[in-house]
Amino acid sequence: MAEITDPENTILMELKGGTVTIQLLPDVAPQHVARMKELARAGHYDNVAFHRVIDGFMAQTGDVQHGDMEDGFNLRMAGTGGSDLPNVPAEFSKVPHARGSLGAARSSNPDSANSQFFINFKDNDFLNGQYTVYGQVIEGMEHVDAITRGEPPAEPDRMISVKVAADV
Repeated sequence: MAEITDPENTILMELKGGTVTIQLLPDVAPQHVARMKELARAGHYDNVAFHRVIDGFMAQTGDVQHGDMEDGFNLRMAGTGGSDLPNVPAEFSKVPHARGSLGAARSSNPDSANSQFFINFKDNDFLNGQYTVYGQVIEGMEHVDAITRGEPPAEPDRMISVKVAADV
């Protein structure tokens, strides 16, 4: 089990294979970290599909509007929605898009991040400085590696539950 030194800024994401522990980076991207914790605490990430999973690149999820596989799921629309909260402005940093890093998904507008995010399968340095990094997988990356691939996957995997470690 990963050593959790800051439970208030640690996410426990339950996938089909087990738990993924993500250390959030509040000193790097405070608004993105706050949004993830707010949506996790409200249960909005539970049962949300991984709608875009590209081998050798990343796994994207977090569409709380169209991606909930238990409530109004629409595979064709998954990836086009967000939460009912306002968008989060970009918080670019020098933190690299390394394997296991959590990046904010957005449209071409840098300030359009909302609820969607991606986990990098490998170092994706070409994303550095263009997408906000706000977390790092510290345990369970093998479960991320096992997510079904596709754009979208025919049978998408989901985040079974997403919780802030301080609340567990």
